[in-house]
Amino acid sequence: MSTTISAFARLVNALAGPLGPLFHGSAVAVAIVLFTVLVRLAVHPLSRASARAQRARAELAPRMAELRRTHAKNPEKLQRAMAKLYEEEQVSPLAGCLPMLLQLPAFYLMYRVFYSSEIGGRPNELLSHSLLGAPLGDRWSDALAHGGPFGPAGLVYAALFVIIAAVATFNAVRARRQQAGAGPLVDASVPGAGAVTGAMRFMPLLSFFTLVTVAVVPLAAALYVVTSTVWTAAERYLLQREAPRRAVAAPA
Repeated sequence: MSTTISAFARLVNALAGPLGPLFHGSAVAVAIVLFTVLVRLAVHPLSRASARAQRARAELAPRMAELRRTHAKNPEKLQRAMAKLYEEEQVSPLAGCLPMLLQLPAFYLMYRVFYSSEIGGRPNELLSHSLLGAPLGDRWSDALAHGGPFGPAGLVYAALFVIIAAVATFNAVRARRQQAGAGPLVDASVPGAGAVTGAMRFMPLLSFFTLVTVAVVPLAAALYVVTSTVWTAAERYLLQREAPRRAVAAPA
């Protein structure tokens, strides 16, 4: 693991090098944003697949309703029919989780690099960098202790909190409108559907809990979280607008 952390630190330095003449002391912070964008570009194909799966679940709603009517008195047969329909259409209610899970290693490395005072037996030089006066290795509590909420570091965190709150509100409003217009995307009779439905309703609220993450992790990791959160909101919005929903007829 120490070798991986050292390699990651070298990658951040390599990205920051060309940015130095333009961004000076904030070059490493900009490099973190750039790294986050590269990670999100790498998982973008999976995000597109997730968006297609979400549209497919909505399009299957008429066929699911027909199956419920046909097998209303036989729950076991209904469950098998629902499972077969999902399998035939290659639709997974959990497809949207994969892009998020694949980002966890990158976030963990960012956290470890800016949490460690030493890397490879040497002082961690990355901790000497900052964003507009806010050290990349500090947390919100450090900003409050050195300058208060309106000090240079406190204002940087205030800006991050505003961005996260705006994205969270945007996600929650869009999710409510989509649920009101499309109805349930997962049939209640499918095994595990209750947990899936609860997770889908809970996901738009995750951005609000991201505020806690931003407050307690090093600023470098907070920048990764904020950049990824903004990317996710914009990506979902564009992908959902990109492809119109197809009409799926219920079986005769």
